[in-house]
Amino acid sequence: MSDVKRPGKRARKAQETRRRILAAALELFVQDGYGATNLQDVADKAGVAIQTIYFVFGNKRALLKELVDVTIAGDDQPVATMDRPWYLDALAADTAHDMLRAHVAGTTSVLERVAPIGKVLDAACASDPEVAALWPDDTDPRYLVQETAAKALVGKPGARAEMSVQQAADILYGLLSPELYLLFVHARGWSREHWEQWAFQTLHTQLCAD
Repeated sequence: MSDVKRPGKRARKAQETRRRILAAALELFVQDGYGATNLQDVADKAGVAIQTIYFVFGNKRALLKELVDVTIAGDDQPVATMDRPWYLDALAADTAHDMLRAHVAGTTSVLERVAPIGKVLDAACASDPEVAALWPDDTDPRYLVQETAAKALVGKPGARAEMSVQQAADILYGLLSPELYLLFVHARGWSREHWEQWAFQTLHTQLCAD
């Protein structure tokens, strides 16, 4: 018999309410912009009282912060990207080729979710210093993810012998960026599959031995 406790009815209802609020915020922030959207708009869209949003999130900045975190993760579980199964499985691959294939596939899934909110976040940070302060300049979680991947990659069979960790991390960081994904997929109309294959082939040429 499993010892895992299932959430009670009240907890499930609270979780569903939280998800509805986040979904409403995502739609409105992308559609109308962060600055033009107020919490009453989000409450109306989610079908909850505005007091519920204040109770659950505190304020609009905190709502945006959680929305970004949940969008990156793909769910509301408190598990960092570098602890996610897809990421750990990629790092555990036997060869540089296999790791790169898995890493690009997993990162593409993240980019697909994150891309629509990227412009929202940039605009919010530019207009509200307190939003920008939620992500300190001295830390870049996205670079840390790619740097950790680079450290694993350069030590695997099939990696370019002359490739340093820093150079590999910079290449991963640049090519697997939300900005480049938006350019090709949203602006130029590439399919996700086309993007993923191009990203893998381009990175393979740069990071793997002939």
